[in-house]
Amino acid sequence: MLRFRDASQQRKRQCDQGLFRGTRRRPPPRLPGRPSTPWPVGARDSCVGKPIRILLRGWLILLTLFASTIATAASPLVLGETTSDLPMAPHLGSLHDPSGRVSIHDALRAQQNGSFAPLPSTALGFREGAFWLHTTVVNRNPDEPRWLLVQQYALSDRVDVFLRYPDGRIEHQASGDSLPFRARSIPYRHPNFWLRLPHGAPVDLFVRVQSTSSMQVPLWLHTPTSFTALSRDAQFGIGIYYGILLALLFYNLVLWITLRDASYFWYVFHISAFGLVLFTLNGLGFEYLWPQSPDFAQKAVPLFICLGQIGMQQFARVFLELRRRWPLGDRITLVMILFFALLCIATFWLPTSLSTQVASASVFLSIAWIAIAAIVVTARGYKPARLFLLAWSMLLLGTGMFAAIAFGLVPKNFITEYGVQIGSAFEMLLLSIALGYRYSALRNENERIVREAKMHLEHKVELRTTELRNALAQLGDAHARLRESSQRDGLTGLHTRSHFREIYGGLLARARDEGKPLSLLMIDIDHFKQINDSHGHLVGDECLRWAAQSIGQTLRPYSAVPARFGGEEFIVALPGLDLARAQQVATEVLAQLRGGACRTQDHEIRITASIGVHEVDPTREPGIEAALRHADEALYRAKHEGRDRVRVSCAKPD
Repeated sequence: MLRFRDASQQRKRQCDQGLFRGTRRRPPPRLPGRPSTPWPVGARDSCVGKPIRILLRGWLILLTLFASTIATAASPLVLGETTSDLPMAPHLGSLHDPSGRVSIHDALRAQQNGSFAPLPSTALGFREGAFWLHTTVVNRNPDEPRWLLVQQYALSDRVDVFLRYPDGRIEHQASGDSLPFRARSIPYRHPNFWLRLPHGAPVDLFVRVQSTSSMQVPLWLHTPTSFTALSRDAQFGIGIYYGILLALLFYNLVLWITLRDASYFWYVFHISAFGLVLFTLNGLGFEYLWPQSPDFAQKAVPLFICLGQIGMQQFARVFLELRRRWPLGDRITLVMILFFALLCIATFWLPTSLSTQVASASVFLSIAWIAIAAIVVTARGYKPARLFLLAWSMLLLGTGMFAAIAFGLVPKNFITEYGVQIGSAFEMLLLSIALGYRYSALRNENERIVREAKMHLEHKVELRTTELRNALAQLGDAHARLRESSQRDGLTGLHTRSHFREIYGGLLARARDEGKPLSLLMIDIDHFKQINDSHGHLVGDECLRWAAQSIGQTLRPYSAVPARFGGEEFIVALPGLDLARAQQVATEVLAQLRGGACRTQDHEIRITASIGVHEVDPTREPGIEAALRHADEALYRAKHEGRDRVRVSCAKPD
């Protein structure tokens, strides 16, 4: 009888506080330390109704007993002396607050009235408002007064933790990606809180979770030592995974740069966006990339999901050759790419809860469509599509499991939580196997072609081999001519300025090693501008060709290396000649030019030149610039003193 009386009184309190449906009046909230306002007698009558009050009293007692059973289904959480870490889910009661306005005092009253139900085994999914979680914690370990509460889900917008001690004192902490990263107790990718739990005293723990993304509350308690080991191992595993991902990304990036194959580019794009999705889902993006940008932390998930789907769809479109093999499927894929692109842009304006749900739900559609496209193209006889379907099935399965967790369709465990990582790892392995199979298939196909060619097309093969050899020979000749043309000036036939610089390095090294002299001539045609102005540029070109031929004939006995330096200027390297001998050669060049004339278009044009001579010191002039400067200074003096003469450089070697 005492039990039924207590249940009846508990039901009366619940009715008075409006926690059950059917109440018509909610009393003002009771604040701690302040007496509640007396409830009028008539209010109880209005709550159950006089005519049926007696008939419903028995049902009220049963409902109260049922609520009490639910409330006590979650047992207190006892931390023993050997406990180092403990999952809290079996010990948690939950209360959904659709309005998001329930305060800690309201939650305390609800807990006292038995309104908390056991926490579901699956994720709570996308839900409006907030969820309150409660358990009673008893710390039996005298050596561990501080415990770390970790919510092993990085995307909750706000997590509030309240500790109510036996003396009525309440402590509050807050975290989540709607707050700056520095608000966390320790710098870690998951929201975390330090809890002070006195030895042997029961402490009421309330956790309030509110999020625009999927509502997931995997709460764990750790000792400092346990958490250190856990975070170390987790970071090590994540580092290995992202190392593999980066290696795959850069490998395919090099292949794309080398081969310029669009499929490699879109695969790299997909891997990059996919890696950012996982980086965000694991909380690493908020920890390392944008710790001071809570707003972007909430937008990042739908944004990167859309980018990843764009890369996935475009890669499938290119790899499966949908434009040629299935035009209708190609158009549908383009529509899906457009949808994800628009959703990606709209993410910055849409409410985060809406964009996150739409992006997560569209993952199912994207996975299904890629599978359909691969199956259709495989049925049409495209063998690489089978490899594609096999390699991507694991990744698509892992992605689907993650999206299913977000909507609360499957329970959260190691396989479902890390399905994306596991699936992508299998995808990398299967793609490697697929590449090996593809190489083997191509080799077998080549061997078959060769055998058939030997059996049936020997003459044709020989003919084509001859044609190929001829083409290769012509290509070699063309390459030689191209190389020669790149080293020769098109007008004069002399070496180009850039090629002269290459040759000069070898001449300088040989002069230094053998101890032989090396001289330079800098030659400039006198008054060449007047020739162009008087007779035209075509005549000027003929004069340059004539001058180059005259200079070449004079220098032929001296193993000289002449080159056109630019415009009407020429540069000549004279290996083995000192300054005096080089001056004599320069005088011969002037005599050769004076002794003849350029005859073109009924014109006979006399040409003279100014020459600067410099002997190179290989030890003091290791580069060409200093030698050219000294030769140019000597040329300038020759032109300044009247042209048609030779002047030597004042910078003589020791």
